[in-house]
Amino acid sequence: MSTTKIVLVSDNHGNQECLKELKEMYADYDLFVHCGDSEMEYEQMSGYICVKGNNDFLYYKNVPDNQVLHVQGHTIYVCHGHMDFLSYFHYEPMIDRAKAHGADIIFFGHVHTYLDTTQNGVRLLNPGSIRHNRDGSPPSYMLVEISEDDVVVTRKEYGKPGTPGFLDKLIKKLIEWTS
Repeated sequence: MSTTKIVLVSDNHGNQECLKELKEMYADYDLFVHCGDSEMEYEQMSGYICVKGNNDFLYYKNVPDNQVLHVQGHTIYVCHGHMDFLSYFHYEPMIDRAKAHGADIIFFGHVHTYLDTTQNGVRLLNPGSIRHNRDGSPPSYMLVEISEDDVVVTRKEYGKPGTPGFLDKLIKKLIEWTS
């Protein structure tokens, strides 16, 4: 059985090094998909299938708002999310849009929170942010292996163990300000 291996990432917000590192670490993977808010120029995103995020001003002309991928008999709707759902964690409009494209999987970002769930028959995959997650968990990305019969997802944390996360840094800063 054939399997397509995908590195799924989102919301690096200008950190180009992490994208280069993923390309090196997973050189044997088939696809690299970025769900927006890279804040990088189009040329710097070489090798990644990209969509625009709400902070991607540098390459609005060259990158689409969404893309549809066909992988191993599955249809994947790729978006950032800021134009596809009305409020965080209420994904019905995005699911409807994906279904209109015949999609059974959605890759998206924007909320900086890791998610792997199925809703209304559509698998929702959000790798979280490789820069900082808003739920206090370590920065993350996803490895997705797709075959005709299965979709296997692995959450990967980015950064060195013990490296302070976004909330740790914010709390430290608040303590400094109040001292």
